[in-house]
Order: sequence, then structure tokens, then C-alpha cells
Amino acid sequence: MTAALNRVIIFAHDVQLLKVFYCAHFGLTVTEETENEWVVLKTGGMELALHRVGRQYAAVPPHQAETSNIKLVFTIDANIHRFREQLIAAGTTMRAATTFAGVNAIFCDGNDPEGNVFQLQQLLA
Repeated sequence: MTAALNRVIIFAHDVQLLKVFYCAHFGLTVTEETENEWVVLKTGGMELALHRVGRQYAAVPPHQAETSNIKLVFTIDANIHRFREQLIAAGTTMRAATTFAGVNAIFCDGNDPEGNVFQLQQLLA
């Protein structure tokens, strides 16, 4: 048997807010939507789905980055430092860009409006 990962679902308090964030900053496009309940975004080879949290979780605040064990990684073809500054100017929490020995890329983590962790990855030539 083989299995292919084709969709990641994020449970969100504000589906519209996250939809706008990922479409505006990452150029993702909506392929399916039920207003304020469900959105599917095309991300290239897979989909990012946003699903409104159930009523029983509506009063629970979104998680903090320290408690998240998921990280969405976006490989970008732009200058990571400039893109990081654009995200900061738009109010996004971003950490410093970093490199790792033996890895031909620059990385930078941030948090979407609900605290979900994402990472920018710029591959170096």
C-alpha cells in the first residue's frame, strides 16, 4: 500500500481571517468554500484546508506557538529577508532568518493570525 498526503486541515476560530492571510501573503487560491466554515486553498502540490472549530471549542483561545507541534513550510522564490520584512510590516510575528551547516537554504519562522507556526524556506543556488 502507498499513501499520499494531499491535504492538511487547520482548525480555526476565524476561517476568513486565515483565508485572507494565506491568500494575500502566499498567493494561495481558493478552490472550495463554505463561508465562515470551510475553505480549501491550493498550495501547489497539495491543499491547505481551513475548518472552523466546533462549538465546544469556540470559547477556547487559539493555541500559542509554544504549544503547536505542526509547522507549515513554504519554499519561496523571493528574497527571504525582504519577504520577512513585508510580513512584519503587515503585523505578522516573525523570528530571525537562520541557516544550518550543510543545508543550502535560509529559514525563517513566523506565526499566522491564530498562532499557527509557518516557515519560509529560500533555497540557495
